[in-house]
Amino acid sequence: MERIVSENADLYGPAMQEMSDSITQNWTEQALECYYLECDCAKCSITKGNYSFICQMPKVIDILLQTVGEPEKPRKTA
Repeated sequence: MERIVSENADLYGPAMQEMSDSITQNWTEQALECYYLECDCAKCSITKGNYSFICQMPKVIDILLQTVGEPEKPRKTA
């Protein structure tokens, strides 16, 4: 999969230095969901929670792909 964040990365919120390093060290369930949805926020379970934050997951996915590589865990199916 290619990088998800593009030249429009400003749309995803604060600069990378404001993001916790711990979230970019391994594939979490939320990161996997985002990855397999190709960062389509309309399909994301988080958007249904009406949270008051700007999603950083596209940036997290890019970092994970660069540092850890693609996830080993297979995509969940119903």
